[in-house]
Amino acid sequence: MFLKKFFISILFFATLISISKTSADPIPIRGVVEGFYGTPFTNEQRVDLFKFCREFNFNAYIYAPKDDSFHRENWRVPYPQDKLDEIKILIDSAKKNNVKFIFAVSPGLDLNFSDDDLNFMVQKLSSVYNLGCRDFAIFFDDIENKDGFAQAQFLNSVEKFFINAHDDISPLITVPTEYFQYNMFDDDKIKSYTKNFSENLSKNILVLYTGKGVALNDLSDENFSKVNKIYKNLGIWWNYPVNDYMESKLALGPIDNLPKNSNINAVFFNPMKFYNLSKISLATGADYTNDPQNYISLKSWNNSIEKLIPSCAEDFKMFADHSQHLKNNWANIGNSDGKILKNYFDEFLKNPNEKNFKKVQNELNNLLKATKNLQKKLPKEFLNECKPQLEQFQRILYADLTALKFFKTKDKFLETKLRSQLEEIKKFDDTAKISNDCARKFIDEVLNLR
Repeated sequence: MFLKKFFISILFFATLISISKTSADPIPIRGVVEGFYGTPFTNEQRVDLFKFCREFNFNAYIYAPKDDSFHRENWRVPYPQDKLDEIKILIDSAKKNNVKFIFAVSPGLDLNFSDDDLNFMVQKLSSVYNLGCRDFAIFFDDIENKDGFAQAQFLNSVEKFFINAHDDISPLITVPTEYFQYNMFDDDKIKSYTKNFSENLSKNILVLYTGKGVALNDLSDENFSKVNKIYKNLGIWWNYPVNDYMESKLALGPIDNLPKNSNINAVFFNPMKFYNLSKISLATGADYTNDPQNYISLKSWNNSIEKLIPSCAEDFKMFADHSQHLKNNWANIGNSDGKILKNYFDEFLKNPNEKNFKKVQNELNNLLKATKNLQKKLPKEFLNECKPQLEQFQRILYADLTALKFFKTKDKFLETKLRSQLEEIKKFDDTAKISNDCARKFIDEVLNLR
């Protein structure tokens, strides 16, 4: 009898765990922030984006293109009528697709916190409110002014005189000047700007931050909790797949390494200016925000490519696998490029036997075949955005095959050929990066080991 009750108890708790794992709530506000530097999306692309959001169960979009001068440099200047007409189209299209259209202004370059500037801001927001917009944001990112108290008071005034003056507007959204964790703390001590901003800001205002850094992997639940204790009303602005700091490298991997067990109020993903290619990561981000606890990035990534590029999904996966990781002196985000091929390379360099030679050769030939297929079959809207990287990848793969044979034979003709191929690759190294630490690196490794 005891054993029977024991097993019934185990079964009961196992069922509860199973239910909890399969019934995770979506993050309440989830979507895309058009917040990158460089050429903004066109209105046609934005209208299409709203349809994409509906299909993948995103429910929000922030209009914040850095290179819209009326959004940032000339924020006080009213939008001309033709621009208002375009924004009206976007607001209406977003509503049709059940997407919050969040209109943002970034006044921090020259905001003087005066009553006049408050009036300019209220007038700017009111002009868009009159078009039907009911969601608004004011951002203080990427500026030198670090008067946290003045910024908070300005936002509170906007809340008082604009947000609260209407009964149909959602709470205001903001981004502080210290908008990532490493910039908010000196060791474990909160910096004065963050302290002043957070302590004086209305608790109704939703704060977005970018994680540990501007664009760094692995935002854990613990990291999120540390900043959430400061702001209480916290969301995430995730800088992937955005690549405005490295446009030569495409970010084609999945969203990964975000909190799975935190109460996050909002998540927005910042895309590349390459609209169609951005959809790959954004689709995986949608899966994450709709069920963080059960999100499996690789499964989501495979599904997104199969859904978005069904005509040549497998070939595109092979190409995209080598264009995931973005890294410079402050960014380090996205999964590693070409893990399978990298392992094959490492095994071959340690033990260049025939078996390891064939593994590398077969993988390189399969990748070459994929690049050729994509150049013929990839839908035009995708091909136009990745053609330079496809062509560079093909150059690199041909050189890798030469490097492979040269390493094995030490043939001087092959060395000359490889060096010639490398010179051709170098012409495009700065404009079309792909597989930096894998296929591209192998060429240098072989020549350095000769």
